Amino acid sequence: MITPNRTPWQSDEWQKLLRGAFRQPQELLSHLDLPADALALDQQPDFAMLVPGPFAARMSPADPTDPLLRQVLPVLQEREHSAGFVADPLGEDDAQLGFKRAPSLIQKYQGRVLMITTPGCAVNCRYCFRRHFPYQDHKPAGHGEALAVIAADASISEVILSGGDPLLLGDAQLAELLDDINAIAHVRRIRLHSRLPIVLPQRITQALLETLAASRCSVTVVVHCNHAQELDADTARAFACLRGAGVHLLNQTVLLRGVNNDVDVLCTLSETLFEQGALPYYLHMPDPVTGTAHFMVSDAQARPIYEAMRERLPGYLLPRLVREEPGEISKTPLAFQTLSKADDSERQSAPT
Repeated sequence: MITPNRTPWQSDEWQKLLRGAFRQPQELLSHLDLPADALALDQQPDFAMLVPGPFAARMSPADPTDPLLRQVLPVLQEREHSAGFVADPLGEDDAQLGFKRAPSLIQKYQGRVLMITTPGCAVNCRYCFRRHFPYQDHKPAGHGEALAVIAADASISEVILSGGDPLLLGDAQLAELLDDINAIAHVRRIRLHSRLPIVLPQRITQALLETLAASRCSVTVVVHCNHAQELDADTARAFACLRGAGVHLLNQTVLLRGVNNDVDVLCTLSETLFEQGALPYYLHMPDPVTGTAHFMVSDAQARPIYEAMRERLPGYLLPRLVREEPGEISKTPLAFQTLSKADDSERQSAPT
């Protein structure tokens, strides 16, 4: 087994790369040796395109069906209106559901809260369930009010840092926030959901690792990777650095039509993630957010894919197939049915 490089990146490298990210669809297509008319582009999307160079470098040149390109390129299909697709599919901003406990603080489930740390991301995924999220209504002057709510509620044992992407915060900002959370005695776990270790692994700096390693609370980073093509030597290096700092690594995948709705693709993803040190966690059904209907996979399509994964993967490499439903007590596992041999035999012997 090859030992991955455990050397973190220079502190300012990721910011330079982010400033040079692709922001125009035609610019990205040109970089990939694709003609401007290769795909039906949305030239003025209401959700801007943002693709960092290290992620674009893993795309296959001259391939309009590349699974990484499909995740980030704005296309005219996003303007199609589909029944059941809404701006806030999880009800996070629905006053009747009452998830908002303070500016930037959302609680959907018992014992854990979600903190909106920043509206920004290093990549704008076209299927994002928060692409229409009203960040302006969840943007406090600081996190003082949210931290006060957490400190006053001893039932909260886990704080989930989300966004946007919490690793888009600078090292000093993130260190200050984690120090404040660590000072709350009843909080035992801190979880960060981030695409940066995947799309911009250069974000893993020495200062970040020192902050995470010093945490009193156990720290988990849930990376969001949808295809094995997203993983390379740099992601392996980022994962090794994080694990070396005592961070638990999990992965959450969204099941996306035209990207990974294939058993071979998903099994390869689980195997590659494990080789790089991350454990598959969730295989998430896409949320029905406006502009994403072209990514949808139905339950009837998902179940046989998942059943085939169960046959091929050991249990620790099999992510849980789930969806999020507003107001439920947790993520909802998708029910699936497996015919027993006896049932199958009866079906085959039944008269037609």
